[in-house]
Amino acid sequence: MKRIKFIDNISGLQIFQLMKFTVFLIISIIFTKSHLTRAEIGSWEMFLFIAGLLSFFWVTGIIQSLLPLYHRNKTYRKIGENGKTKSPEIFNAFLLLCFFSLLFFAFGHSIKNNISVFHFTGNVPYINLLLLYLLLSSPVCLIEYIYLLNNRSHRILQYGIYTYSAQLLLVITPVLLGKDIIWSIYGLLAITGIRWIWLLILLKRYTEMKVSFQFMKEHLYLGTPLILTSLISGSAQYTDGVIISAVYHDPAIFAWFRYGAKEFPLVVLLANGLSNAMLPEFSTRSRMKESLAKIKLKSKRLMHLLFPTTMIIMLFARWFYPRLFNPDFEKSSGVFLVYTLLIIPRLIFPQTIIVGRKKTHITLIAAILELAINIPLSLLMIKWGYNIIGVALSTFIVYTLSKIYLAAYVWVKMKIKPTEYIPVKVFLIYSVLISVLFILIDHRIINIH
Repeated sequence: MKRIKFIDNISGLQIFQLMKFTVFLIISIIFTKSHLTRAEIGSWEMFLFIAGLLSFFWVTGIIQSLLPLYHRNKTYRKIGENGKTKSPEIFNAFLLLCFFSLLFFAFGHSIKNNISVFHFTGNVPYINLLLLYLLLSSPVCLIEYIYLLNNRSHRILQYGIYTYSAQLLLVITPVLLGKDIIWSIYGLLAITGIRWIWLLILLKRYTEMKVSFQFMKEHLYLGTPLILTSLISGSAQYTDGVIISAVYHDPAIFAWFRYGAKEFPLVVLLANGLSNAMLPEFSTRSRMKESLAKIKLKSKRLMHLLFPTTMIIMLFARWFYPRLFNPDFEKSSGVFLVYTLLIIPRLIFPQTIIVGRKKTHITLIAAILELAINIPLSLLMIKWGYNIIGVALSTFIVYTLSKIYLAAYVWVKMKIKPTEYIPVKVFLIYSVLISVLFILIDHRIINIH
């Protein structure tokens, strides 16, 4: 059967991420239109939130560090010289994911009777099922990357279509039949079990099941800075929330901020998909020039797609916020407008080059600088009268400074000019246009209401 040529590893992973986001969005919409109460929907959202909070940083760190290590590591220096050799690297990465899953599963059980969420005294909603989901769901995140590393981009799409279609049916069908939300959680666990079977088949097909503590040590040496980077960067939104709640002591203001403090999802998903898919291509110097040209071309295409789309979203933000939520949440649209500006730093990729070249400690330094600057700058913005908008502006400023730091490192230390991997002219034109549009909307010179 002839393969579809326009699907490559990058677009395959990007479409997969979009499928994941779309399915969870459809589930959320259906839940709000169903018989479920707000408390039941809140329990479902908290279930997913806690599972993600306890796993996103180490899953991200382990997988991102595996990509440049695949067939380019000290432990298995000769592996991969012929394309038919099975990979012990993937199998050992799987073992690391299982180890961390067990670790956090045990940690969760040890503290489950001493925490409280939504006034569930000494407990959280469906805590035992949540911990089981945490244990099972993290290792299956490896599946799409096994396909990526073996250049099976069409399989990424097939896997996404099959499993996310099944997930949608298994999660929404109980609710449509009038059942309790716990049956949707059972459905989520069921599809996770199916993904485990899929993962075991791939491990048998593509990996050499050989335990290597030497490789795990090498993997963790590279991955630990990425785990810490993900933890610090991912905690930024929580830090902003803490600042808002500590300064204002008003749940209404906190809600306004939280509902607005969201990036345009399409930007995040496609940018992260491109970055992760390109990591293996920067793992060797021999392909550096080709890889720089490729990420420049791919990011240029993303800019042509995402900048205009984001600008359209910005134009209608003040119109759709009160209609999507309620009229009181129009104030959240101002925060959202600032967060849309994060597209400017997000669509340049010095971090991809740095991580691909295994210099992960540099991204950790950048994340620490972000956190160190963000807190005092947010407090200053509030003091200067910018209020909750100032906290969002601070996030945009520090994220931009972080990207400048990484780009400077790539230029000065790695001798790679920005023009080699950034379509500078296109980037600057779009950055100016979206900044001018933001100012016009912010000053209500353009006001679609």
